[in-house]
Amino acid sequence: MPDEITPKQFEDAEGTGDWRALARGATALFRTRSLGEGAVLVEHVRVLADGANHHPDVDLRPEGVVVRVFSHDVRGLTGRDVALAREISETAAELGLAADPAAVQDVELTIDALDRERVMPFWGAVLGYRRIDEDLLDPHERWPGIWFQQMDEPRPLRNRLHLDVFVPHDVRATRVDAALATGGRVTTEEFVPRWWTLADPEGNEADIDAWEGFDEELPDHLVAPDTFRAAEGVDDWRVLQGASAYYATGGYDEGVELVAQAARVAEEIGVPLFADLRYAGVTLRVGPPEDGWIDADRLTLARRIQEAARGLGLSADPAVLRDVQLTFDALDVPALQRFWAAALGYAVREDTDLYDALLRGPSVFFQPMDAPREQRNRIHVDVLVPADVADARVAAAVAAGGRVVRDEAPFWRTVADPEGNEVDIAVIPGRAEAWGD
Repeated sequence: MPDEITPKQFEDAEGTGDWRALARGATALFRTRSLGEGAVLVEHVRVLADGANHHPDVDLRPEGVVVRVFSHDVRGLTGRDVALAREISETAAELGLAADPAAVQDVELTIDALDRERVMPFWGAVLGYRRIDEDLLDPHERWPGIWFQQMDEPRPLRNRLHLDVFVPHDVRATRVDAALATGGRVTTEEFVPRWWTLADPEGNEADIDAWEGFDEELPDHLVAPDTFRAAEGVDDWRVLQGASAYYATGGYDEGVELVAQAARVAEEIGVPLFADLRYAGVTLRVGPPEDGWIDADRLTLARRIQEAARGLGLSADPAVLRDVQLTFDALDVPALQRFWAAALGYAVREDTDLYDALLRGPSVFFQPMDAPREQRNRIHVDVLVPADVADARVAAAVAAGGRVVRDEAPFWRTVADPEGNEVDIAVIPGRAEAWGD
């Protein structure tokens, strides 16, 4: 019988001070000075995970390594996670790497639904997610889960979600057809073929974007999506936000070797690399989060990573790839941008965007409105933060123009932005004990 424990028990256990329990499992960020230094830690994690036969999710970033422990057999935390987390922390300390517990978080989305059973299939098709109880989850544990809150009666100004879902160009038609087959509908063809705007049976919207028909002028040093697709040696890659490739692996060892080789090449060329290691495969991205564009160096990096992956006998599966962006309708873009940067701990990108510097949460786009619309997109986001961060995050959101509309401290506080969108700034540890779960 697995020794399942609560998130609070995990955080109270000896040797887990680097870790914080969030939406699923417990997460730690170890800061590094280079990709190569991060790749060394990833290799040590592999050795520890193989020895324990318990394999965590690992995200290699230019400035750090994010590790998440989770016991899939109980869909929660166990003593195995405590033991592995303790060993990883000890190893990181031996390598001279410091943890940054305040920087970890999970972002989740919520849809209010009159008929949850009608709405969920649409979003499962659009995102390629799987259903777990009342949630839809990314099977590769990369993008935010969606919780569907059943409403007792109609609310004309209820939460309405708008997501931009970036998919490979050769997957787009299948993804659109699957969404329509679940009861979705096309709301406008104005932007076809750039993107398809679809709505679920209750009016929540998704733009499915595959960079088809892109005709904007780019600076000479940047590579347009069509040019990238036509280039030699990048058949495994797809243009999303930046360019990404997914390689299925026969286990953890193959994935770690690919990540290590990719990190060495990225350091040699001198450009950032983002790698997400899971037991069954690796997702790699080139293109910085602050703009997402591809230049000649990143094209070269993609080519060389593909060569390395194929040298390891790995096959690409582009259908796995997706990027997710949250869109807000905004009368006052700067005001909403300030609020959500504070609430989510995100960085500002240009005049209308935000991004997660660690590329672990969805990017954000603020769509300017010319005039008020009674039924515009109104968003509800859950951001799961460490307990020792929650008060400061709420204070920052309020200082940026928000107001607390519901106070359920210490477990969550709902803060509304200046135009009525809401965020739950939430904490997981202690809930099971308080609520008897």
